[in-house]
Amino acid sequence: MKSSLKHENYETLNLLGYGLAKFGLPFVRALGFQTKTGLYEQLVKMGVAETSGVIKNRQDLFDPFFPNGRKGWWQKGEAYIHRKKLIDSLFGELNPSEFTDVVRLALTDFDGGLSQKQTINPLLKTRYKKMQETGMEAEYYFMQNYFEIEQFQGATIDDARLFGDGYDFQMRINGLCYLAEIKGVRLIHGDIRLTEREYQQAGDYKENFALVVVSNLADNPCMTSIFNPLEKINFERNISHIFQTSFVTSKWKIKECN
Repeated sequence: MKSSLKHENYETLNLLGYGLAKFGLPFVRALGFQTKTGLYEQLVKMGVAETSGVIKNRQDLFDPFFPNGRKGWWQKGEAYIHRKKLIDSLFGELNPSEFTDVVRLALTDFDGGLSQKQTINPLLKTRYKKMQETGMEAEYYFMQNYFEIEQFQGATIDDARLFGDGYDFQMRINGLCYLAEIKGVRLIHGDIRLTEREYQQAGDYKENFALVVVSNLADNPCMTSIFNPLEKINFERNISHIFQTSFVTSKWKIKECN
């Protein structure tokens, strides 16, 4: 069955476009090619994209965000800046060779000699897994575009994601505080799941709690905001039992400190 994604290898194409736009030829050579054309042809053979144009277009998407002399899709404005900021947050400090390791990791499932062979930095693996989550990309899109939501125009945004208290951002405006929980959907439809804590916060804050769904992330994202979502959406209770394995010491004596 054919995928409904416009480009099936979404994350891989984004990494390639970012690397080409930011580093140019040094990135191409770090992958073992002397020209972009040679790299494009190999990626098409591997099945990463149907044509070289797909890869070139992905670079065009990122070009306006880097001082590389290429305009790319400048007419798109900052419609896709969230993709650049997402990759920046995870891999922005890497040099061309180090960033190539991430791209090779993304190419692991393709047969063509470009996948990761040597031992890779474990933290890069963890960051790459994080990039594949729709939630993180949706959060970056919201941070760049929250002012499009009428209630949040002119608001101050506070990042609360690290606290894990049932919402992602606090929005402050005109003496009021709103809580915003962001969910991402790769296509134009999909299921939304609230954790127990998110559900509780939505019930406590009602009209001051906004569920913001960023859909169509794989193409042209759009936001849908639902205030007091428990009154407007039917959520079904779903209980799952999770078994967690842990390992403990037995009478291990810790060295005394002087």
